[in-house]
Amino acid sequence: MKKSLFALAAVGAIAGTAQAQSSVTVYGLLDLGYVGTNQRIANNSVSGSASTGGVTSATTSAFIDGAESTSRLGFKGNEDLGGGLSAFFTVETSITPNSGNTIGTGTDSNRQTFAGLKKSGIGQFAFGTQYTTIFNAAAQSDPGLMNNMMGNVIYDKGKGVTYTQAGATVAGSNNYSGMQNNTSFTVRSANMLSVASETFSGFQGNGFIVQNNANTNASAGTGGNSGYTGGSTNHTGWGLGANYTWQKLFVTANYQNFTDKNPYNVNSSGVYTAGAPTMGFYGGAAAATGTNARDNQQYYAATYDFGILKAYIQYVNRKTMDVNNSNMYVARTGQQIGVRSFITPVVEGWASVGTGKLTGATSTAGNSFLGVASTGVSGSSNAVNFGGFQLGSNYWLSKRTNLYAIYGQERTSNQIWVSPNPSSYNSNAYALGVRHTF
Repeated sequence: MKKSLFALAAVGAIAGTAQAQSSVTVYGLLDLGYVGTNQRIANNSVSGSASTGGVTSATTSAFIDGAESTSRLGFKGNEDLGGGLSAFFTVETSITPNSGNTIGTGTDSNRQTFAGLKKSGIGQFAFGTQYTTIFNAAAQSDPGLMNNMMGNVIYDKGKGVTYTQAGATVAGSNNYSGMQNNTSFTVRSANMLSVASETFSGFQGNGFIVQNNANTNASAGTGGNSGYTGGSTNHTGWGLGANYTWQKLFVTANYQNFTDKNPYNVNSSGVYTAGAPTMGFYGGAAAATGTNARDNQQYYAATYDFGILKAYIQYVNRKTMDVNNSNMYVARTGQQIGVRSFITPVVEGWASVGTGKLTGATSTAGNSFLGVASTGVSGSSNAVNFGGFQLGSNYWLSKRTNLYAIYGQERTSNQIWVSPNPSSYNSNAYALGVRHTF
């Protein structure tokens, strides 16, 4: 009897220990406040054309959410499996406080959903919708901590301004400004296997593979034109990243590639009539893949903590090409420097300034990643110069709650994609708000 009672007590103790080693955490963030914007699009009149040119100005003001950080709700868990092995998961969705649905319903609403295993001293792997290596590296090396206001050349956002991806629009539109909505790199992807190592002698590595293929055996010609119908609709990707930390120095180098292959058709003039190339993952969407595109992305950065402030230097490059014709492409480069510091124990500030270039091969509307017909020489290219700066500050009321003020400004010049006359685009935005994490 005593042995039975002892055995039951031991089992109960072991079960209690196992239960204590498993945990699920509910977490989230709410960011609400005021955002105002000013935009100015200039395009001089073109002699002998129907264009009237002129200047268009627009202003917006609203109480909105997500200026400093996107509001979100998440669940994450961890279970100790023994021997240094553990299982983990994360489910995170965006929250839209000012819409009819509290839980986000957009293409970027699924922020993260993954599960995996971790081995202490070695590393981890996970399957699901996850951030890319470049996003994770930029999150560690961006002076504005990748907020959603304009002015950041590396992480291009513009809270309060409406952007659309390519498509016909007016000359000088911000849709071709080089500073839009996550056009600098892919933020997250579905169908991903990620791996990450532990840190060894200051070095830490990351990588991922993305695969979402749908192959069929049936394919047929397209009546004498180039291309095919049926066949493959494949989306693949991979990425590698390396981080190095030495005392107060942090250095990161990252590369990632996404390739989309889809059925297409090209007419006798060489213009796509189906399957025209498009860039994927616009606006941070995890499953909005491209069409017949090969997307190469690079990110390099370094930070150094001087104690009184932390200094940043960043470079990003993205080139998206027609998978069937590499002469058709759009490329974006950006470089930025910045600083971040606690001015007082509760007042934090940051500043960044950067420049960049957006280059696109001009072509017919059906072949261009920009979605517009050439106004110059077919097969040539146009390089648009852009730049921006951002200033921001946090006033910390507690470890979880802060007030913020952010101002950003950006400009674009020498754009001729929609009109042969060079046009320009200038804008600024400011935000005041409160952010609370839980």
